[in-house]
Amino acid sequence: MPRHPIVRLLSVAVTATALAACSSGTAPAAGAFTVWDPYPQFDAGSAWAKVVDKCGADAGVKITRQAFDTTDLTNKVLLAAQQNTAPNVLVVDNPVVSTLAEGGVLKSNADTGLDATQVAPNLLAAGDVKGQVYGVPVGANTLALYYNKAVLTAAGVDPASVKDWAGLDAALAKVHAAGKKGITFSAIGTEEGSFQFLPWFWGSGANLTDLASADAVSALAQWKSWLAKGYAPNSVVGNTQTTSWQEFATGEYAFAENGTWQLQNAKKAGFDYGVLPIPARTGGAAPAPTGGEFVTVPVQSSPDAEKTAGRIASCLTSPANVLDSDTALTYVSAVPPVQEKQVAAQPELKVWVDAVKVAKGRTGDHLGTRYPRISEPLWGAVQAALTGAKAPDAALAAAQATAASAK
Repeated sequence: MPRHPIVRLLSVAVTATALAACSSGTAPAAGAFTVWDPYPQFDAGSAWAKVVDKCGADAGVKITRQAFDTTDLTNKVLLAAQQNTAPNVLVVDNPVVSTLAEGGVLKSNADTGLDATQVAPNLLAAGDVKGQVYGVPVGANTLALYYNKAVLTAAGVDPASVKDWAGLDAALAKVHAAGKKGITFSAIGTEEGSFQFLPWFWGSGANLTDLASADAVSALAQWKSWLAKGYAPNSVVGNTQTTSWQEFATGEYAFAENGTWQLQNAKKAGFDYGVLPIPARTGGAAPAPTGGEFVTVPVQSSPDAEKTAGRIASCLTSPANVLDSDTALTYVSAVPPVQEKQVAAQPELKVWVDAVKVAKGRTGDHLGTRYPRISEPLWGAVQAALTGAKAPDAALAAAQATAASAK
């Protein structure tokens, strides 16, 4: 017999997930509605856990919540779905939504009544599978360029001049000439490497359906040139986003590509910093990939249970409840009016809100479960080019061949 479609999709979903923490959780009480999420850092007294309890009470059920690290959660929900023991409500990393939907694990919003009407369309796109939407984003994080004000001032660089790739190159040349270090980022051979390369890839005008295009080659050649000129360290080929940040935190680098999740660390760095959108090749902000989770409703034993789960999921993502959760997660809200409240409370979030407005889901453009089969050869091409194993055009041509042949 052929393998169950959920089992066939297991490795795809695991590849699509990015970052992991520690797992926790207890077995649910009999008859309880279950919520699974990737937030083990939030205990029962957290704002998130209190909202979960409130939403259950509003729906007339008691919630048992279980928290796992991101990768562990994906594995567990696929196996649970195969065994008909999936949770009632699932909070899952956005690239995995299409995999679970195509595997028959999730119910569409049309079936459950889950309300996504107030969500920004570019963020909701990660849950759009063949015209049906599955789930609602809790919020989003994305990438931008942090910069060290003292390093740029000493090199005579005005951050406002960094509006395109040429402006960034000119800034890096001045910093290098002043004896300081230029830019650090993560180019590791994992999803983190693809995640960090995508703003440059998309910012060149390239599309993930054609990894070998001239635009795509220009993006990889740009990264390669920074290593060749000494603007970026060779350590980027092994850097995670965490180790890349640690390099920037030394105070020696002008720029670091990193995400909203580093804001608290930036405030503790001991030097003045600013944040710029990642520039597109010819100007403007490049589309950066979105991180963050969707609240979804797995298939259940009865339509009534699915409708109740839909009410809970709608409550968890409602504008009235989501602000506290987004604040705790250092996420930009998926709801524009809530974004405005965030900026009013923290003006430094404006650049991140602007970045999220032009961000893209990695499984968007109707890629769905094809994305992991594209992302892996893409990060392999980045590694090959940056280590000198292949020229950028040859590396991307090989990546495109691999992606095109993947089933």
